[in-house]
Amino acid sequence: MNILVTGANGQLGNEMRIISKGSADKYIFTDVSQVEGLETIYLDITDLDAIRKMVVENGVKAIVNCAAWTNVDACENDEKLAALAEKLNAEAPKNLAIAMKEVGGVLFHVSTDYVFGKEPYNTPCKPDQQGTPTGVYGATKKHGEENILASGCDYIILRTAWLYSEFGKNFCKTMLNLTATKPTLKVVYDQCGTPTYAYDLAAAIYDIIANRKFKGNTGVYHYSNEGVTSWYDFTQMIARIAGNRDCDIQPCYSSEYPSPVTRPSYSVLDKKSFKETFGLSIPYWVDSLEVCIKNLQK
Repeated sequence: MNILVTGANGQLGNEMRIISKGSADKYIFTDVSQVEGLETIYLDITDLDAIRKMVVENGVKAIVNCAAWTNVDACENDEKLAALAEKLNAEAPKNLAIAMKEVGGVLFHVSTDYVFGKEPYNTPCKPDQQGTPTGVYGATKKHGEENILASGCDYIILRTAWLYSEFGKNFCKTMLNLTATKPTLKVVYDQCGTPTYAYDLAAAIYDIIANRKFKGNTGVYHYSNEGVTSWYDFTQMIARIAGNRDCDIQPCYSSEYPSPVTRPSYSVLDKKSFKETFGLSIPYWVDSLEVCIKNLQK
């Protein structure tokens, strides 16, 4: 089977490159940016005709959509950036869904815990729970999900959270640097969720495709690593694993760091249906964090 990966030069896309090496399936990696040393085909996923052409010419039967606008703060109070977020997070998934519907293929779409957050949750969010996003980013991602559902294509929507990896900019890499160079650091402890190692998510997607587990399992699922933590505790663990002992890390409230976006205070994801449907175990967040940091330190 031929699989098209969008956003291939981002965190998840790069992990898909690694995990799919040696696959019996053919993976085609696309992005709007080029990175030296990476084979990437240019594809603008806001252009439906370009997607159709790529799909037909390459006999694509599955798309893994790793592309998104993820600058949460920037699009909140800027109309132009908000429109761009809607285009990339809502209209582009609709295009991908239409293309898969036309060829009888399946769309794997990565969504976010930011579709939740407005209500005061204190139990893990379920896949069928009503989304209540608190900002533009979450709203545009929710619109993307709705567009996919309305398309009539076969789909696997995977909501994830707190994604990090060895690639690009992310919280883990930022805190590795800050805890190594700053004498003191304040990190919010009133926002709880679960860090997700992008490699683990990529491995799960790869397994579902390789073993054709997507057949008959169209739906919305949750995937993050196991466990619950705060950004403060996440930072403490990053510093501990890395051996950055000299930084005094202190907890603080979100209100001490005003943001244009109200982030979810509790967005732990319920993964029961994912594990039962696809028969996959999910690593504990600390174990995966250790793997990532060791790779970064090599």
